[in-house]
Amino acid sequence: MSIPASHAPHDPRALAAAARHSTGKKPRRHAAHALSREVALRAVRSLYHELALYPKPGLVSFIDNGSHADMDAATFMRSLFSLRHYYARICRAGYDGAGFAELKKLGIAAEQRMMAATNGINTHRGAIFALGLICAAIGRVRALRMTLTPAALRTALLLHWGGELAAHTQASGDSHGLQAAARHAASGAREEGALGLPSVFDVGLPALQATLARGAPMLHARVDAIFALMAHISDTNIYHRGGAEGAGTVRHAASHFLQQGGTANPEWKAQAVDCHQRFIAQRLSPGGAADLLAATCLVHSLTAMPPQ
Repeated sequence: MSIPASHAPHDPRALAAAARHSTGKKPRRHAAHALSREVALRAVRSLYHELALYPKPGLVSFIDNGSHADMDAATFMRSLFSLRHYYARICRAGYDGAGFAELKKLGIAAEQRMMAATNGINTHRGAIFALGLICAAIGRVRALRMTLTPAALRTALLLHWGGELAAHTQASGDSHGLQAAARHAASGAREEGALGLPSVFDVGLPALQATLARGAPMLHARVDAIFALMAHISDTNIYHRGGAEGAGTVRHAASHFLQQGGTANPEWKAQAVDCHQRFIAQRLSPGGAADLLAATCLVHSLTAMPPQ
């Protein structure tokens, strides 16, 4: 299935104009349904690609459990399977022009299903948020018959939900991520959302595309992308487990890997595995980078879709 595209510009004024012209037009039910199913399939597949990736320091894969004693690959498989309908629903909500309150309601319900599937283990909370926003943005862009590009997705995020996302960063809570953010002034998923997921569009996606552009396989591209994300973001998962010292360790290790050439270095795999073992020894798990890698994979897969 392919997603039709037009050649309209991707600036806020163009999106707003398209929204005005589309007012009163009944959405095409079949097109919206087909779109949401395809987007959900690609979102779940992106989560699977992140899980299957190895080596990725400290994180769960089919090879081992990384720095985690309470979860394994089977836990993640149950989790991502529980999310398949959520991504379809939030894409359709974006297509229909839903406000942020509706997106949040869908996300909360998805988190509850995830927790039920994993017996209370948080496997994909960040991915519910980040990939959910992207799915909603895809729906909005296609409803307005805009070309599906990274620029259009990010503009849709900021134009349609930016204000509410910014207010969402001030919300209080008792999650480990929020506690770590408050203690160490670290940014997290909420700040990412408020800024239009800059780590995906400005860090992860360019790193992945640069590796592919030199003819390397997708495995290499995803490894380079997750190391680029680890070197860039303030990961509240790391602050929760390792504090400021742990966060410094992750950024330094990721930056060093990239400075050595990343996967262009013939010794890259040994270096990445060594980093993985060091993170395990220190119980460091860059889950925020993993969620953003999955979001990066989703954006890349959708923008690479051929026109109808």
